[in-house]
Amino acid sequence: MKDKLKQSFKSLKSYPVVLLFFVFLFGFMVLDMLWPKREKSELENRPLQQVPAFSWRALFNNEWTADYGDYVKDQFAFRDAWIDLKARSEYFLGKTENGDVIFAPDEDGTMMFTKFYSLGNNESSYLANAQAVASFAQRHEGKVTFLLAPSASVIYKDKLPAGVPLADEESYLDNIFEVTAPYARNLDLRQLFRDHADEYIYYRTDHHWTTQGAYLAYEEFCRQLGLTPFDTAAHTAVEVEEFYGTSYSKSRLWNAVPDTLTYYPLDNAMTVEVAGETKGETEGMYNLSALDTRDKYSAFLWGNNGYSVIEGDGEGSVLVVKDSYGNCFTPFLTANYAQIGVVDLRYWPGNIEQLAEEYDQILILYNFQSFYKDVGIRKLNINLNQ
Repeated sequence: MKDKLKQSFKSLKSYPVVLLFFVFLFGFMVLDMLWPKREKSELENRPLQQVPAFSWRALFNNEWTADYGDYVKDQFAFRDAWIDLKARSEYFLGKTENGDVIFAPDEDGTMMFTKFYSLGNNESSYLANAQAVASFAQRHEGKVTFLLAPSASVIYKDKLPAGVPLADEESYLDNIFEVTAPYARNLDLRQLFRDHADEYIYYRTDHHWTTQGAYLAYEEFCRQLGLTPFDTAAHTAVEVEEFYGTSYSKSRLWNAVPDTLTYYPLDNAMTVEVAGETKGETEGMYNLSALDTRDKYSAFLWGNNGYSVIEGDGEGSVLVVKDSYGNCFTPFLTANYAQIGVVDLRYWPGNIEQLAEEYDQILILYNFQSFYKDVGIRKLNINLNQ
């Protein structure tokens, strides 16, 4: 037996490439087993798959093997370095997109646009959501403003690589506003943002608008409602450098120029409710500790919470029904209202109809690319009081 093993090893030595392959394969198997496992990727800003719990039922249904495959993909050795190497290699080979992000070189640094080629399985969903907004606004006549922010690719079409077959977001926005127009006060920002396209209104490395972009939208909101805008000159803006957003996390563009995140320190009290339970009053509207992490945008309103109430400095009240675009917009409303309610229908299980009755005004604020696929918006279509 020993002689056979020796003979096999001698034969294998005659094929050094094969031998090297097996050494490489076996070595990485061992290294992967010993490599420290992480709960979250800071670079990608997402939780990583953990070892799935084993059960015979999950195994026979092919669920366990699928989850284990995801675990292996998330936890292999030197994962961040390999992803970075892949992104660099593809960039130098001339690839104009990676990780569902399209690269658009610009004099201030490459802009990153979300790759959006079609609505996919949401072809009818976006109009159903528009109808939900219209139905809600009809029941709350005169109270509802509907702000649907366009994606950066709509405003900066000229910066996109030639021939990129992006979906026609313009026509989708037109269709949505047509549905909601009879009942809601529509706030269409497209022309306003094009007029200010040379300003810093969208991040380069993130899918959100900047605080400057949000303020531009807020000024238009105030104009439509006859309100005096938050006076930025009376407050000192704080700028946080080295912000790499979600688009960077997906694409890992090696030469990305970081963004600057701006906020206005305000001491207005905010109470947060999660899953129907009040978590208590926060230390202001900003989670300043998040500014020391990669996910700096989550500092606004302490991230996406189910329901929050902010004490303002104005009069009356407003309820903001929003996605994450509303997080850097909402602090400006403290100049106009005494109470600002903030609800994210993705995380709040309560009765939106009853909540709406408690407020004088309602602002529904979304970005199109979250609006068209968020089924939580359908909650607006159900009058739970009837």
